[in-house]
Amino acid sequence: MPPLTARAFWVTGPEQADIREQPLPLHSGDELLVRALCSGISRGTEVLVYRNRVPVSEYARMRCPFQEGAFPAPVKYGYAWVGAVQEGPERLRGTTVFVLHPHQDWAVVPAAAALPVPGAVPPSRAILAANMETALNTLWDGQVQAGDRVCVLGAGVVGLMLAHLASRIPAVRCLIVDPDAGKEAAAAGLGLTFCTAPPADLFDVVFHASGNPAGLATALALADFEATVIEASWYGVTPVTLPLGEGFHAKRLTLRSSQVGAVSPRQRARLSHRQRLEMALALLADDRLDGLITGESAFAELPQVMARLADGSLPALCHRIRY
Repeated sequence: MPPLTARAFWVTGPEQADIREQPLPLHSGDELLVRALCSGISRGTEVLVYRNRVPVSEYARMRCPFQEGAFPAPVKYGYAWVGAVQEGPERLRGTTVFVLHPHQDWAVVPAAAALPVPGAVPPSRAILAANMETALNTLWDGQVQAGDRVCVLGAGVVGLMLAHLASRIPAVRCLIVDPDAGKEAAAAGLGLTFCTAPPADLFDVVFHASGNPAGLATALALADFEATVIEASWYGVTPVTLPLGEGFHAKRLTLRSSQVGAVSPRQRARLSHRQRLEMALALLADDRLDGLITGESAFAELPQVMARLADGSLPALCHRIRY
C-alpha cells in the first residue's frame, strides 16, 4: 500500500523552517512513486532562500522544479534529491534516480523528470549532480582551452568541481584559491593546487565562485591582458561594487556572468538541459568526489542543519541528508 502522505522541508519565514506533512498525490500513467534515499543541500542558493535574500525581481526565475509555495515564504525549495523508484513504468521500477526536487521523504514525479543514476555512481554521491551541472556549464562559459592558465577563486563545492574539470584539459595549469585553509584537504583529494592567498601570477581565465563580493575585485586583479573573468557567484539582494577604474579597461578584460538556468551558448545547439544533467551524473563516477560531502544528518534534523549552515557554525562543503 503506497503512503498517503509525505514529509517535506519548508522555509516558513526568514531563517525559519520546519518539516510539514502533506498529501501525496496518487501516481498514474507515466508517473513514478519514489522513496527518498538522500538529498544534498546546495549551500549557496538554499541558504539565500532560507535567509530571505532572493530579490523580488527574481522570484519567477528562481523557481525550482516541484517547488511549492512562493518566495519569500512559505516555500518548499531544493534540487538535489536521489530516490528509489517503488512504482511506475516497468523500465524504471527498482532503479535509483536523481530528480531536481525539494527535500522530501516520498514523491510522485513524471518519469521524464527522473534521471537514472549510472551504476558507477553510488546514490550517496549522486546528490552532487546539480553542483556538477553548474560547474560544467560554468567551464563551458569560460571557454577554457588547452594550455590556458586558470584560477578558481572559492573552494566551495562548485569551485572545487570547476577546478577539477578544468585541470583535466590538456596542458591547463589550474590553481584554486580560498582563505579557508580547512578546504585544502578537499582540494588535495582531487589533486588540485591550493593556496590561501592570491598569487602574484596572472591568468587567462579566472572563475569567481566564492560568493563574497570582494572576491570579484580580486578576480579582476588576477586577470592578464585580454583575459576572461567568469562570475559564478550569486549574491541575492547583496550589492557588489567593482574597481573598474583600475586595470579593467587597460587590460581589455571580459567579465561574463554564468548561470545554470540556460545551457551555455557553446553547447546549446547540441545539448538539452536533460543531456547536460546526464553528462553531469556520468562525471560523478570518480571516488575522489566523495571528499566534497563533509557531513550527514537525518532528515528530521534538517531545520536545525539549515540554521547552522546559515550562521556559519556548520562549516560543511556539501551536507547530505539521509532518509
